[in-house]
Amino acid sequence: MSFRISVSGAAAEAVRTAVPTLVDDLVASSITALDPALWGTEAEEEASRRLGWTESVSVSRPLVADILALRDTLRAAGVTRIALAGMGGSSLAPEVITRTAGVPLTVLDSTDPGQVLAALNDGLEATALVVSSKSGSTVETDSQRRVFERAFRAAGIDPAERIIVVTDPGSPLEASARAAGYRVFTADPTVGGRYSALTAFGLVPSGLAGVDIAELLDEADAISLALAVDSPENPGLVLGAAIAAARPLRDKLALLADGTHIVGLPDWIEQLVAESTGKQGTGLLPVVLEQAAPELSANLPDLQLVRLVDDAGREIFGAHGDEIRVSGTLGAQFLVWEYATVVAGRLLGINPFDQPDVESAKIASRGLLDSRPEPEPAAFISDGIEVRGTPHVIGAASDLASAVDALLEELGPDGYVAVQAYVNRLDLPELAEVRDLLAGLSKRPVTFGWGPRFLHSTGQFHKGGPATGVFLQILAVPAEDLDIPERPFTFGELIQAQASGDASVLADHGRPVLTLTLTQPAANISTLFAALR
Repeated sequence: MSFRISVSGAAAEAVRTAVPTLVDDLVASSITALDPALWGTEAEEEASRRLGWTESVSVSRPLVADILALRDTLRAAGVTRIALAGMGGSSLAPEVITRTAGVPLTVLDSTDPGQVLAALNDGLEATALVVSSKSGSTVETDSQRRVFERAFRAAGIDPAERIIVVTDPGSPLEASARAAGYRVFTADPTVGGRYSALTAFGLVPSGLAGVDIAELLDEADAISLALAVDSPENPGLVLGAAIAAARPLRDKLALLADGTHIVGLPDWIEQLVAESTGKQGTGLLPVVLEQAAPELSANLPDLQLVRLVDDAGREIFGAHGDEIRVSGTLGAQFLVWEYATVVAGRLLGINPFDQPDVESAKIASRGLLDSRPEPEPAAFISDGIEVRGTPHVIGAASDLASAVDALLEELGPDGYVAVQAYVNRLDLPELAEVRDLLAGLSKRPVTFGWGPRFLHSTGQFHKGGPATGVFLQILAVPAEDLDIPERPFTFGELIQAQASGDASVLADHGRPVLTLTLTQPAANISTLFAALR
C-alpha cells in the first residue's frame, strides 16, 4: 500500500470514538467535494477559496511536461545547479522532495547575509534561480531575487535566461516577472501555501533539480480514492482523529523519523499542522525530535508520539505502547497529512485555512525597517553575548545562566519552549543542539526553528495557539552585511527587524522572551552551551 497507519493507546481510543462520527457526517467525501461548510459558518468564506489542494494531482499533471522541457533547455545551456528562493510552504516541500530523491537543490530560505552570500557565490555561472512566492510580495523572496538579478548581470548573464518564477496568477510578482521576460509558472490560487506541495510550488524547483515529479504525483494519486471514501479505514480520518480527538487533548505532537526513507518530512509536517491549527487559543504543536531526544523518555501526558517508519519487508506493522505509526510513499504522505490536518481543524473547531497572526510579525518588522530606531540597549553583556528580554525574564537575571533559568521559571506544567535561531545555519549548524539541552533542563517539549523561515509556519501557533510558550531568540552579528538593490535596508538590518518585530509581538501577547545576540558567533557558542548545561 502507498500509506499505512497504526495507532495504540490514547490515539487508538481517539480513533475509536471520533472516526465513526466523521464517517456518519460524510466528512471525507465532503472534503473531496469541496464543501466549505465543514468548518463552520465563520470559516466558510475562507474555506470556499482554499480546497483546491484536493485536486492537485489532476491539476498539476499538465505542468510536468513543461517543467521537464525547461529542465532540458537549462541543462543544454550549461545550468547544473538549481537554487530556490522561497519561504515556508514554498521551500519546505521542495526541500523534502529533493533530499528524499537524493537530488541537489540550494534552498535559500533566510535573510541572514552570510547565508545569502553563500548561495550567491556557489557556482553562479551554472545556476538557475527559482523565485517562489504565492503572494508575490514576500519581502524575503523579493530581496533574494534582487541580489541574484544584480549578480547575474555582473557576471554577464541575462537574468531572463536564469530566473524562473512561481506565483499565483494576478500577483504583483507575476506582472513584474512577465515584464522582465522571466519564465513564469502560475499555481492554483485556491491552494494555500502550506498545502501546495503537489502544486507548481513543490514541482517546479524539484523537477528542474532532477526529481521524477510524475512519480511523485502517481504516489499521491494512489491514495486519493482511499481518502475520498467515507470509511473507518480512511487514513486521513484515522490520522486526523488520532492527532486531534484524544480527551484530554495531547496538543504536543512529537514527530520522530525512525527509519523512514523520506528525508526531512517532520519539518514539512510541522509547518502544515502548526500554522493550520494554532489559533483561537488552541492547536497542535509539532515537536521535531531525534532518536535520543529527552522528551521520548519523559512520559509527558500532553505529548503524542508520531513515529515515521518504513514497513517494506516487515511482517508486522503496528504501533506499540502509546503512539501513532505511519509509513508511506512521499506523495501519499503529503496528501494524507493535508487531509488529516483539515480533519483535525474540524475536530478542534477552528478554521484550518487562515493564519490571522502571521501578518502581525510582518507588520512589526516593516515598521522597524521604515523607522529604523536605534537598537534597544542590552540589559547586560555576558562573555560577548548581549542579553535582552521581557521584564519578568530579564529583571530576575544577572548573568547568562540566570537569564535562562528565569525564562524557564515562566514555563507552566503544560508549556513548551521555542528556540528561534536567526543565524546563518550553514555556519552554525551546531546551534540545533540547544534544543536537546533545553529539553533536558526544562523537562518539557522544546521546538527549534531557523529564523526567519519559522515565521511562515510555527509563528502562527506562537501567537494564536495556547498561551503556554516561552521563547528563546538567538541572534548573531554577521561577519559581513549585504545591501539589497533599490531597498533602503540591508539583509543584516532585515533579519534584525524580523527578530525584533516578532519579539515585540510575542511580548504584546504576554509571552516571555529572552533574546541572546552572539557578537562573535563562533566564540560565543561554547559560552552559550556552558550556560545551558
